[in-house]
Amino acid sequence: MGLSRRAWLGLVCAMGVSIGLAPDDASALVREANGYYLTGTGVRQKEVAVFSVDVYVISHYMRDLPPTKSRAAVIAADVDKMFALRMLLDLSAAQIQDALRESFATNGYGNRAKIDAFVAAVGQPIPKGATITIEYDAGAKTTTARAKGNPSVSIPGVDFMIATWSIWLGRYDPDGLGEALIERLP
Repeated sequence: MGLSRRAWLGLVCAMGVSIGLAPDDASALVREANGYYLTGTGVRQKEVAVFSVDVYVISHYMRDLPPTKSRAAVIAADVDKMFALRMLLDLSAAQIQDALRESFATNGYGNRAKIDAFVAAVGQPIPKGATITIEYDAGAKTTTARAKGNPSVSIPGVDFMIATWSIWLGRYDPDGLGEALIERLP
């Protein structure tokens, strides 16, 4: 059950507004016009020598909320959900692909065929300001990635959704990004 190009444009625009205008009060969690709840927003940082560089702003959305406020509950939730990443730097396709491959490995996921197909969604450089969306469709049991200038890629399986959500919400959370992505949950 895919969305039309027009629906995606509306969804991405709504997500962009949400990223910039998200309220700080977690008790203000309400379903947005796009049908999703914004569960949290954070900034991914990368250590470069002695400096920290902001790489992207990431927001997480869910159509239905998990029964408990935990990263594990969000990962396991078999509901429509998505990440929206707004790039703060120009990145090459190889930089993004390598980071994704490393993240899957760090979280113990090794299905090479699914990983290779997924990272192919980023075959071109992603410029500063561009958005990457990663969406899980619970009805179709597919995880779809979309990046500016690249064809979308859909990977089947709940296993792959769990692996993908574990990248940001799994056991490896050095800069607290996972907690930021669920901070608005009640």
